[in-house]
Amino acid sequence: MSAPDREGPPQHLASDGPRGRGGGFGLPAATALVVGSIIGTGVFALPSALAPYGPIALVAFVMVTIGALALAAVFGRLSERVPGSGGPYVYAREAFGEFAGFLTAWSYWITAWAGNAAIAVAWVGYVEVFVNKGHHTWGSIAIALTGLWVPAIVNLTGVRNIGAFQVVTTVLKFLPLAFMATAGLLFVKSGNFGAFNASGGSALGAVSAAGAIALFSYIGLETASVAAGRVREPKRNVPRATVYGTLACAAIYLLGTLSVFGTVPHAQLGSSTAPFTDAMNAIAGGHWAGNLVAAAAIVSGLGALNGWTLICAEMPMAAARDGLFPAAFTGTRGRSEVPAFGILSATVLASVLTVVSYTSFTKVFTEIVLLSVLTAVIPYLVSAAAQLYWLVVRGRQELERPRFARDVTVALLALAFSYWSIQGSGYQTVYYGLFTILLGIPVYIWLKRPAAAARTAATTGPAEPAVPTAAPLPKAARTARPVSLPTILRRALTARHQH
Repeated sequence: MSAPDREGPPQHLASDGPRGRGGGFGLPAATALVVGSIIGTGVFALPSALAPYGPIALVAFVMVTIGALALAAVFGRLSERVPGSGGPYVYAREAFGEFAGFLTAWSYWITAWAGNAAIAVAWVGYVEVFVNKGHHTWGSIAIALTGLWVPAIVNLTGVRNIGAFQVVTTVLKFLPLAFMATAGLLFVKSGNFGAFNASGGSALGAVSAAGAIALFSYIGLETASVAAGRVREPKRNVPRATVYGTLACAAIYLLGTLSVFGTVPHAQLGSSTAPFTDAMNAIAGGHWAGNLVAAAAIVSGLGALNGWTLICAEMPMAAARDGLFPAAFTGTRGRSEVPAFGILSATVLASVLTVVSYTSFTKVFTEIVLLSVLTAVIPYLVSAAAQLYWLVVRGRQELERPRFARDVTVALLALAFSYWSIQGSGYQTVYYGLFTILLGIPVYIWLKRPAAAARTAATTGPAEPAVPTAAPLPKAARTARPVSLPTILRRALTARHQH
């Protein structure tokens, strides 16, 4: 399946180098990458962000979970058919051409580093259980910057350290969440939930708005496909890691959020900076349990930032190899080909956004979350459209009817879910998000200048030599009137008689 403006096979499809072989991630590490990227500190801060809507937010969470599972299935099918690192970028370019691929990569790149800023902000809330308890702004900024740069340093040391760090932090973060999702349900009290729809608006509006925030919890389900070139046996392990990781997170999310809503009074939950800590304190009747959760959330945030820092560099590197991102993103260092420029540039941008957010935004976490969600949903939407496009063009010929019908249904569900998520982000977020994405168009034009110049030169070819022209006729010849045939015969006879 190729688009009209394709200029040959993408470099990431031609070869992924040594990254896809024995030195990469196995299924456990790939699944940990998905789980670790999905479960960051966002889930630990999410109950507070959803609290203004009331328990109706749990309805939104269920709908978001269904949509997230549909997207996971779509990414699994796409990764089987289109190998190589890059995820949504690869699928968009393969289906719709270079410009769609570029905008998808640009949008997702913004999601990655802006999402890191959101994770860092949520992470600060749990660090401040122990230090900077007065939440002084510049103290919070210093903590957030530490959280951004420690994982960046880990990433710069190589793939093996990234994988090991990801597995350890995933296990540690899962324990308190699993406790809240199981034993925590025993301590739920109906009086803590508050009004079912506390937003003051319509139920549909509350569900849509809460769903846009809840979707942030599932951003990262595609990370195994983005880093597919670093996964062993990617056609087998990437789809499994994507689906298994999303299913595990879905169970933990739904039940854990329900427990927090039912153990922390609604009035307190809305202003909490560490809702899971407050829930554990309410269950245990002291501060020691909440401190354990805070420690786990700190580890969780570092794990999520570790995985996302890698993703911040992987997709731009895949696009840069195709000439659709600045060439600096192709730079790597070491035997494991660490994309150093991508890691450092994304961490710098996330650091700047974090500082701006703390000094300018009133609801720091929510504002960054909504921007991250919008820029993530667009690559999700394009990926679902790419899957649907392939099914329409070639699916009937290559798939059995039951499989074809199932894949079409899942792709349509993922597409509808993506549209719904954009609608729920709000007018202001859509405005700023769309403006940010469209800023990529001048970058695309700048990147395509050399290729356009080369095509123009090839089409025009070398200048042709001038065709020589005959010498000009004498003036008399140019002005002489034509001679008729009788006149010519008469002149010939006269000349003969004269001789």
